[in-house]
Amino acid sequence: MIDLAGYRHRIRATLSELGIPEPLIQRRRLPVCPEADDLVVAEVEASGREHQLTPATAAAWAELKRAAAADGIDIQIVSAFRSFERQAQIVRRKLESGQTLEQILAVSAPPGYSEHHTGRAVDIGCPNQQPLEESFERTAAFAWLQGHAGAFGFQLSYPRDNPYGYHYEPWHWAHQA
Repeated sequence: MIDLAGYRHRIRATLSELGIPEPLIQRRRLPVCPEADDLVVAEVEASGREHQLTPATAAAWAELKRAAAADGIDIQIVSAFRSFERQAQIVRRKLESGQTLEQILAVSAPPGYSEHHTGRAVDIGCPNQQPLEESFERTAAFAWLQGHAGAFGFQLSYPRDNPYGYHYEPWHWAHQA
C-alpha cells in the first residue's frame, strides 16, 4: 500500500527539481497516479523486453489480445508500466535536449501523473506501423479497439481535445479495473 502523503511530497520535490510549476498541474487537473506495487509480466517482446501490468490488467490484456487475434488483428504492447523515476528521467532527457516544458508536457506526463505508473495503461502497436504515432488511428487495430476494447475494460485515455491538455494519443489505452 502506497503512502499517499509521502508520494505527494516526492512529486512536489521532483516537480520543483524539474522546474514544473504546481499551478500548471492544478490548472490541467492532472490526477495523481500512484505506482503499482503488484505487477506481473504481461508480454515479452522478441528482443526480450518485458512489459509489466497489474495482474487484473494483464489478464484483461490477454483476453483482449486473444479476441483481436481471433478477428485477424495483431496487437502488441509498446509500453506498459513505467516507474516514477523513469518518467522523471524522460522529462530530464527532454529538457536537456532543449525542449520547453510546454512541448514536453503536451506529450509526456509529469512524474507522479503518468497512467503508466498505475500498471493499468498500455501503449498499443501493430505490425508495419510506426509506434506511438497518430497515424495508428488509421489502422485496422485502432478500429477494432474502438469497437471492442470497452468490453474488456479498456478505454482510450487521451482522445482529441482531452481535458488534460495532452496531444491526441490513439495508441494509449487504460484498463478501468
